[in-house]
Amino acid sequence: MNCLFLYHPRSGKGKVAKRIGYIERTLRAHFDHVDIVATESGEDMTAHARDGAGMYDVILFSGGDGTFNRVLQGIGERDVQLGYLPGGTTNDVARSLGIPRSVKGALKVILAGHEARLDVMRINGTRYAMYNVAAGAFTRATYTTSSSLKKRLGIFAYAVEVLRHEMKFRVFPLSVTGGEEPLISHVVLVLTMNGRSVAGMPINGRGSMADGQIEMAVIRQKEHPGFFARMGAYFSLIMLFLFHGRLWKRRITLLRGSAFSIRTEGDLVWDLDGEEGMRGNIEIELLPRRMKLFVPAKKKI
Repeated sequence: MNCLFLYHPRSGKGKVAKRIGYIERTLRAHFDHVDIVATESGEDMTAHARDGAGMYDVILFSGGDGTFNRVLQGIGERDVQLGYLPGGTTNDVARSLGIPRSVKGALKVILAGHEARLDVMRINGTRYAMYNVAAGAFTRATYTTSSSLKKRLGIFAYAVEVLRHEMKFRVFPLSVTGGEEPLISHVVLVLTMNGRSVAGMPINGRGSMADGQIEMAVIRQKEHPGFFARMGAYFSLIMLFLFHGRLWKRRITLLRGSAFSIRTEGDLVWDLDGEEGMRGNIEIELLPRRMKLFVPAKKKI
């Protein structure tokens, strides 16, 4: 079997770049042919994944959740075997799947060869997301936080970015159809999830990347909130992150389905796995069992 390994030298404080010799020796002992490519940007990662999908039996890659998304855009819906070495700040995909965050541990998972077929979200028919499609409170921080700050502070860099720029929540209209029930409301956050972990926390603890379902959490708000309504939104976020939203139904709506049609304001920006996505109205549909990925054999996915 021939194998392509993609990595960004500066991702995750350069952890993978420091171990590239060990990674190369390990892969060459297992695969018939190995090509290793150091990518220069997210766009470069996507381009190499796109080209490699038609040339290699296996594509391995390292980076954070944004890198995972970049590879996903490249392979699209082609049937190619993937393997992942987490190397980012939060690594939510790895947390959801139980993939070790150490280089040695992740390589062991790949070499063991246990494959799972995972669900993928498709947005507006052209873009893809693995675990998260979101808009509203705090979501911009995932793609506006500088890499230098993330390198210095790790996951706490996002908190710093939030305190600097994201504490005044925007209220926007939202109309959702396609789930268990329609929803029309003004909101400060919509979080669509495929998997368990978001922002390094098990917000969707009962979720799965292989159950054919998407979970959605929405924090509702008054169109023109006063002081106490704004404080209620902050409290709702705490309830969502700490207790999965199940203890505070007054402001939090939880939905579940395999496809959602979402209508909102035209300038609202969507976050796709930590990457800046499209604006305005979106259609989300789940592609069941679309991706092939090496995962731990004894972990629930």
